[in-house]
Amino acid sequence: MADALANRLETLLPGGRGVWVPMDHSASAFPEPGLMDSDSAVDSAIEGGADAIVLHKGPLSYHFARTAWSRFVCHSSMSTIHGGSRSQEKITVSTARESLSRGAIGMSGQVNLGDQAEPEMILRMSNITSEALEVELPVLGMFYPRGPNLRLDPSDPTMGVAHAARLAWELGCNVVKVPWTGSEESFRTVTSSVPIPILVSGGAREVEFSQILEMVEQSVNAGGSGVCMGRHVFAAEDPASHIRSLRAIVHDGASAEEAARLLR
Repeated sequence: MADALANRLETLLPGGRGVWVPMDHSASAFPEPGLMDSDSAVDSAIEGGADAIVLHKGPLSYHFARTAWSRFVCHSSMSTIHGGSRSQEKITVSTARESLSRGAIGMSGQVNLGDQAEPEMILRMSNITSEALEVELPVLGMFYPRGPNLRLDPSDPTMGVAHAARLAWELGCNVVKVPWTGSEESFRTVTSSVPIPILVSGGAREVEFSQILEMVEQSVNAGGSGVCMGRHVFAAEDPASHIRSLRAIVHDGASAEEAARLLR
């Protein structure tokens, strides 16, 4: 692995672990609670100690110029809720060289397994990792098994999540974000399937944050490397304290109960 790529990965995942905050949601649908004031959302994430913030290229350029913060990741996949039957088909909207020039030190892309357009999304993800390798940018793959054509093995306790993680690694991703599988035992199946860091997503916004902290603790116990969590952070009343509580588990080995004491 080239030095620049390794250094960027270490910056985004210090010690191999990370608390990442994706803020690409407002491209898919808007208004988006917590992202109405983009400056406040980004500033709160930085204040709380986020290891990375994931943004689309326009906001990334703006916030990099405004803050000079050095841990932005450029999200390169996009679709909107107005796409009808193709609303889950992610197209590529930024390149690796462009991401680097806008101030990013990483890229991300998304594949929805089981979607009608899964083959096209796999090809786009492959192009992202190939381009990123040329300029030594690490790539986060956001991989979700959730399309109508999903064929699940009844004996698979991860319900396709292990396959999603494996596909991300096979396509050259350096980090992968996947949904929680429901138990520490099943998530250990996911983490043992690939040699790259696995970040767990936040899931449904209706879940209480205390339950989210318990899930994060279990995911780390199962070999997970942290979180890539959006709405449960930026839509919170005090996003910075939510990030600090997540950091306590991911970086400091705190329990969910101990981490909850940092909430305001």
